[in-house]
Amino acid sequence: MPARPRLILSALAFCGVLVSVSQTIVVPLLPALPAITHSPASDVSWLITVTLLTGAVFTPLLGRAGDMYGKRRVLLIALSSMIIGSLLCATSSNLTVLIVGRAFQGAAVAVVPLGISILRDELPPRRVIPAIAIMSSTLGIGAAFGIPAATLVVEYANWHTMFWINLGLGVLDIVLVLLIVPESAVRSSGRFDVLGALGLSVFLVCLLLAVSKSSSWSTSTLVGLYSVAVLLVPLWSWHELRANSPLVDLRVSVRPAVLFTNLSALLIGFAFYANSLSTAQLVQEPTWTGYGLGESIVVSGLCLLPGGVAMVLLSPVSARISTVKGPRFTLGIASVIMAAGYLVRLFTSGSVAGIVVGATVVSAGTAVAYSALPALIMHAVPVTETAAANGLNTLMRTIGQAICSTIVATVLAGVTISQAGKLAPALSAYLIVFVIAGIAAAVAAGLVLLIPVRRPAPAYEVTTP
Repeated sequence: MPARPRLILSALAFCGVLVSVSQTIVVPLLPALPAITHSPASDVSWLITVTLLTGAVFTPLLGRAGDMYGKRRVLLIALSSMIIGSLLCATSSNLTVLIVGRAFQGAAVAVVPLGISILRDELPPRRVIPAIAIMSSTLGIGAAFGIPAATLVVEYANWHTMFWINLGLGVLDIVLVLLIVPESAVRSSGRFDVLGALGLSVFLVCLLLAVSKSSSWSTSTLVGLYSVAVLLVPLWSWHELRANSPLVDLRVSVRPAVLFTNLSALLIGFAFYANSLSTAQLVQEPTWTGYGLGESIVVSGLCLLPGGVAMVLLSPVSARISTVKGPRFTLGIASVIMAAGYLVRLFTSGSVAGIVVGATVVSAGTAVAYSALPALIMHAVPVTETAAANGLNTLMRTIGQAICSTIVATVLAGVTISQAGKLAPALSAYLIVFVIAGIAAAVAAGLVLLIPVRRPAPAYEVTTP
């Protein structure tokens, strides 16, 4: 790859990894935050919930804005949001300030679909699929490396340090983008769909709040949120179908190539997140449970590192498979690998080595899947809608993660064992999580079969709606 394209890919991939790290660095800190912030655990959980919410809302919005007003310009706005959030979290222990900071960090997830779109516009055609494979995988790679890095900081330094590091690297990202990444000349026409953006935002907030707070909020509140979300769907769809420049082109989105890819993304996001959530906690379970290993928070984080390495190594491999066999084939293989990984996890919870092996197999499948998803999307949408379409695909992964978080928390809290007044999840709770996640991956493999078969096509091809 010529020097300039390689530099563009390196700069954008660095942005993607850092943004993904910023989403997960608070996870190891959650058990200590109630004492730090003098707040109940239910309130502290907002540090995760608000990130999912703002990420879900702003990813499709900023993706569409990038297609219309300039992808690099909007990318810089997203990176600035992450820096503002990091600064707020680095300088305060007040829960309200931390939640606001995490909201700003969540909005930065749009960096990944924007980066994918820039790569499609700027790189030589033969380099596009390998490049977007790496860019898409940064969502998983960052999470796999972010949690271990955060555990080391929490264990050996002041917890604010990890946000200061995030801030400094964010500033470096902006400098790299300004120096290396050009502004794309490819733009879509029309006005920004403000009403469509508001409708989608309200729908996502209601849906994700209901999903993420299902175990702690009253039934009446949850029913109200779900009702608003359901009622908004036909109204928002009616508007989008009649808008001259819709936020989401539903006519394109319901094509089998796009629809089933997005549904697969939701299930892949679910299966990926279950792996991260269960691994970190399983390793730390106390020995009195009969299955727990009683390892430290640092060891639990390090158990995810081999998966991160596997994701780095397999992203280019996935791109080669997609080039030869097509991304549909690649996504199908990836889903099967993830399902197989959870089958392995059913029998390997008795040792750190066994847990690492199972988690790494799932991570390997995730890397291959995340690399194939944007290629499938770009084969099916016009070049002027690349960022918006990949933003929607990233949104589906986020929704899958939100649903996963709720289900995992419900299962681990509901299937428990006790001894001398102490309570912990039973081994069967983790096995249930593995079964559910494995089924999600298997269903994703089934959905791939519904994606129309087509010859491998260059990722820069323009599809006429």
